[in-house]
Amino acid sequence: MGDANLIGGIVKILETPQQKISDTNILVTQFRVQFPQYRNTSVVYLTFWGNLARDVVNYYKVNDYILIEGYISLRDKKNSKEIVSKSKKVEITVLKVYPFILGYK
Repeated sequence: MGDANLIGGIVKILETPQQKISDTNILVTQFRVQFPQYRNTSVVYLTFWGNLARDVVNYYKVNDYILIEGYISLRDKKNSKEIVSKSKKVEITVLKVYPFILGYK
């Protein structure tokens, strides 16, 4: 049957991407996005690695819609004191990204 946690969908970028360098000197970009739904406003975290992380920062901005493909996972939420709470956050590690609706000014 294949990978059960593979996901594809259209999301709206909610915040400016945050870049950091991992311990193995790989560029990582993370930011929050929202699935465009009328009744439920599901917010998830996207993670991009390597050259894709650099491209996302260069080409996309807040309020753009992008089409993503990646792997979905649940992570423990941490508060400001690095204490793990019982709630989980949804994170998608993105493998491919395509422009869908881009805002121009």
